[in-house]
Amino acid sequence: MEATGRPLIGFRRHLRAETVPGEGVYLTSARGATVLSGPLVQQVAPLLDGTRDLAQVQRAAPGLPAGRLGELLGRLARENLIGYRRPDPGPAAGPAAAPAALAYWELAGLDGDAAADRLTAARVRVAALGGLDTGPAAAACRAAGLTLAEDPGGPADLTIVLCDDYLDPALREVNRDRLRAAGPWLPVRPGGADVWVGPVFRPGQGPCWACLEVRLRGHLRVESCLRDAPGGSGRAPFPDTSLAPARAIGLQSAVLEAAKWLAGSRHPGQDAVWILDTLTLESRRHPVARRPQCPECGDPGLVAERVRSPITVSSRRKAVADGTGHRALTPEQMWERYGHLADPVTGVTDTVRRDPRSPSFLHSYLSGPNLALRPHGLSAVRAGLRRQSGGKGTTEAEARVSALCEAVERYCASRFGDEPVVRDSFRGLGGQAVHPDACQLFHPRQFAERARWNAANAPFHHVPEPFDEEAVVEWTPVRSLVTGLQRLLPTAYLYFHDAGALPSVRANSNGNAAGSSIEDAILQGFLELVERDAVGIWWYNRTRHPAVRLDSLGDPWIAGVPEHYRRLNREVWLLDVTSDLGIPAMAAVSRRVDKPAQDIMLGFGAHFDPRVAARRALAELSQLLPAVAGARPDGTGYGESDPHLRRWWHRATVEDQPYLAPDPGLRPRVLTDYAYTPRADLGQEVGHVRALARRKGLDVLVLDQTRPDVGMPVVKVVVPGLRHFWARFAPGRLYDVPVLLGRLAEPTGYEQLNPVPLFM
Repeated sequence: MEATGRPLIGFRRHLRAETVPGEGVYLTSARGATVLSGPLVQQVAPLLDGTRDLAQVQRAAPGLPAGRLGELLGRLARENLIGYRRPDPGPAAGPAAAPAALAYWELAGLDGDAAADRLTAARVRVAALGGLDTGPAAAACRAAGLTLAEDPGGPADLTIVLCDDYLDPALREVNRDRLRAAGPWLPVRPGGADVWVGPVFRPGQGPCWACLEVRLRGHLRVESCLRDAPGGSGRAPFPDTSLAPARAIGLQSAVLEAAKWLAGSRHPGQDAVWILDTLTLESRRHPVARRPQCPECGDPGLVAERVRSPITVSSRRKAVADGTGHRALTPEQMWERYGHLADPVTGVTDTVRRDPRSPSFLHSYLSGPNLALRPHGLSAVRAGLRRQSGGKGTTEAEARVSALCEAVERYCASRFGDEPVVRDSFRGLGGQAVHPDACQLFHPRQFAERARWNAANAPFHHVPEPFDEEAVVEWTPVRSLVTGLQRLLPTAYLYFHDAGALPSVRANSNGNAAGSSIEDAILQGFLELVERDAVGIWWYNRTRHPAVRLDSLGDPWIAGVPEHYRRLNREVWLLDVTSDLGIPAMAAVSRRVDKPAQDIMLGFGAHFDPRVAARRALAELSQLLPAVAGARPDGTGYGESDPHLRRWWHRATVEDQPYLAPDPGLRPRVLTDYAYTPRADLGQEVGHVRALARRKGLDVLVLDQTRPDVGMPVVKVVVPGLRHFWARFAPGRLYDVPVLLGRLAEPTGYEQLNPVPLFM
């Protein structure tokens, strides 16, 4: 057909059109088929083979009004089934303009001719780190029709950076160079059993490598042990585990991604790390989020600004008022909003998964290593009841979100270095500083006997050195919920993994909480403090308490728990351990009844609503139960190797520890014994906490630990004077409250406190 110089019109190159008279026109491609029906399209379809311009199509369809033809072609164009094109370039065309390539770009939703033009004009640079050879990647680029930028310092539209480790320190300078030049770049790890490609880093339009680095390092639990061990060398290089075909897949995949980017293709996957397991050929994309506080591509002052700002408590209606808490969002809404934070490569925590050891009736989920417990040696990675972050609930959705929230709160409470600090001594700061002894609550005798105690007990029960009031240390501002004033606490008490941590101050997760709103998070953190205060007072004084009648709570989930435990040859009961604060606090206790070792387990909960307190205690018990669910009479089958826990499970009995059993002389508590006033607003409940603290002469200190890259509200709540349930024996509530409530006639002596540290 004679060329006119005008653009040709036809079906997209990736479509094959076949007309079946009387039925319709079938458009088939590698991604499916479309059927066009009607006599008009059957008449016109054979003319849309890409060899005619619009005028020629009109002339080839005699008797067809131009208006009807235009209407048909307009509809096909809107559905992206037809378009204008240049004449077929024939076999002399280069790789970028070959017919198959043009069809590929149109399958991708692009204009094939325009994509080929962009590729032809683009310049690609290939760089390599760690001694990798750029030759194979350069050859793959040429084969794909990409033009290489020969001048190492000249301009390039995209830089492909080959490396054998995405945490290679040299990538830091590559990242800075690309940020300065505002040049996009694509990291690639072509070797190894797992091929890594992407993301396409676009300065000013998304995350940078430093954003990714933070997330990648957060998953290197074992490597951190190697780094911190005596003689440790830091990140250990892995042996090369690759085959030539696998490396070729990695290079070709990288060049394919580069070509798509340069051709103009844009899709969400370009903001992710694509990992191919060459052993199974399974692949997965791991989205990379920008960290607004990133010191390389963002504002590193955002965290400090948030911490220093006043805590604003607003009216917040409850969306959930049952389960194990009152929340502003449902579990489903929380997961939809924050579920992306759980990713084994680029998330703040690992994939959230059901605990495989958990009996089917329990809702218990795991979400990766417990960041509040920094491992001291490789054995610590494997041991300890709390080595994993986890969650519990009365439903699967609630437990999954609970596990995610616990992991997020511990991530946000980790030290990153952008937290605001004041360097001074306690004496130099005057009344603005809170003495750490008011929060840690160690007895002077514990300091004096610390060497012997620490040698005999688990790390989280270790007693630190006495605090030096003259030493210049780092302090971080917190805000009083009661007075609104700013106070200061040692930074090492508020954040985990502080490189400058003090030998006298240690952070723990008591009072750390994530929530659906700032009000929700404050309440959860405060209620955890109330729970542990009540439990510590009960445990170390070994006072007897009334049972809580499960059948009186009017809750089907609670009522069904005993039967589930009976099938595991276990008993379960609830104790009311409520303190003078008046907020219902409960301890769930369970023991085995079919063997001498009772494998006693515990779970705790506190809440304004006594039913929620009971659910929390029973749900936490269920969360921890998998550690002993498989225990056998011969002493094997335990899910934990910690010797302190094993000793408790093997030796402790209710007969020897009678405070674990309900006091037979006290009437069991029922629902009507609790004066609970339901509130529909979380802000009102925060106000209730403020008023309660004033009446009791307590202060409620709040640190907003929400990270800009996470978004989920996270706080650390500190109430000086409230007890931890760990072994902290300073004078105060531990001794005074049992007497105040009439549980004891006189305070327990230091020597008579429970010698068994609570193992939670």
